[in-house]
Amino acid sequence: MDIGIGLPVLCPAPELPVMAWARRAEERGFSSLGTIDRLVYDCYEPFTELAVAAGATSSIRLTTVVLLAPLRANHALFAKSAATLDRLSGGRLVLGLAPSSREDDYTVGGVDFRRRGKLLDALVERAVRQWARPGDGTGPAPATPGGPPLLFGGKSEATLRRMATHGAGWVSGASGVADFCAFLPKVTKAWQDACRAGTPRLIGTANFALGPDAGQRLRSSLLDYYAFAGPYAQHSVAAGLTTGEQVAREVAAYAEAGCDELILLPNGGGVEQVDLLADAAGL
Repeated sequence: MDIGIGLPVLCPAPELPVMAWARRAEERGFSSLGTIDRLVYDCYEPFTELAVAAGATSSIRLTTVVLLAPLRANHALFAKSAATLDRLSGGRLVLGLAPSSREDDYTVGGVDFRRRGKLLDALVERAVRQWARPGDGTGPAPATPGGPPLLFGGKSEATLRRMATHGAGWVSGASGVADFCAFLPKVTKAWQDACRAGTPRLIGTANFALGPDAGQRLRSSLLDYYAFAGPYAQHSVAAGLTTGEQVAREVAAYAEAGCDELILLPNGGGVEQVDLLADAAGL
């Protein structure tokens, strides 16, 4: 199983260098740099942060887990932006996409929340067409033939349909390995029912904070980020990892469950978090 690490996205401190974080993550052997996405929150815009990380690295994957794609209302521009990042990074972009349940992001973004599923479908259809025909004037051509791999997050029937039609796999929320395992049979069945070759790529995510005051940092970060989500906020805190022993157990559990890559998302702290996580995960 591959092990990735999130970039410092939430409430980022101006003095925390994304480039140094990205370089250290690549040096320590992490498979991916991950980002998450919100509009109405103090966080970096994913494509911009990944572009900065791409310039500081040479081989580590650049993964959105997940991008709130329907907020990108200009679908041709979205496809061009993704193709540009994929090309400039040498084909390292992986796009995890989802519609999200945060209505305020859509209100501020001027996008109809009730149509977010249909908008996501339309965006994916446009992007796939555009990546396949870069000579139509909407280039550049992505470095990855056919465009960056698409992963879909969520637990709806629409998620399964999108994955089976256009996706390379599924992204699980950061709610623990039990939730990952519970939905996995539906993912496998949807893939098989669509007569897709091989198996879907399975991506797990988990929140972590390590070192002094780790529990306090993780709790403060997640309760603020998920303040809208009611009981799920506490659930996310309970599923978070705050010791090296917990990280090691979670890595082993996801590997046992058949996960292809586990991306661990930081909650506070500095660049030392990269080394603390690498040591705990056995890298």
